[in-house]
This record gives sequence, structure tokens and C-alpha cells, in this order.
Amino acid sequence: QVQLVESGGGLVQPGGSLRLSCAASGIIGSISRMGWYRQAPGKQRELVAHITNGGSTNYADSVRGRFTISRDNAKNTVYLQMNSLKPEDTAVYFCNVWGTVRPGTTFDSWAQGTQVTVSS
Repeated sequence: QVQLVESGGGLVQPGGSLRLSCAASGIIGSISRMGWYRQAPGKQRELVAHITNGGSTNYADSVRGRFTISRDNAKNTVYLQMNSLKPEDTAVYFCNVWGTVRPGTTFDSWAQGTQVTVSS
């Protein structure tokens, strides 16, 4: 099965930076998209950013210009560089990988989540 190992969360002061990493293994087929969602207490889970196998990216309006998503294909790993962090970025961040096993069959895998807390 697909396994996602996520790391990089922690406590940081406003204006600080963190880099999240998510390494995928056990993939059968091809990855179409890798990305990050986050969920704050009392709020719905929301898309933060994703990157496709073609390299195109998408960002939530709230993080555009501050966060950068990238991939290391050799390591099958996706990164989320988070700069200029704000208290409202505080949430549990979940790596998500979506892809195709074969035509007509897809997979949708989630990491365990890592806590990001932005506070002074």
C-alpha cells in the first residue's frame, strides 16, 4: 500500500519559516498530484497547495506568495516551504498523494498529519 511519511512541523513565531516534507513509498502506478491540506480546530480541512506530475502548482489565496511547493522526483518527496508564517496558519497539515494505478483505478493517500503552530 501507499505510505506517506511526513515531517517538519513545529512551533514557530510569527514571521518565521518551516519546511514540511512528505516522502511517498509503495506507489503502484503513477502519481498525478501531491499536495498539502490543513485543518484548524473548528474549521474544515482546506487545500493549501498542490503540484501535478506536469509541474503545475496551485495555492490557496491565503498562502500564495508565502508558501512554495516543490518535488524531488528522485526521492519521491514533496516539500512545502512556508515563509512569513502567521498565527492563522496554525493547523494540522496533511500530505496528500493522488494518482492512478491503471486506467479507471485511482488511489488517494493521506499522511498522518503534522502540527504547525505559529505563536509568539
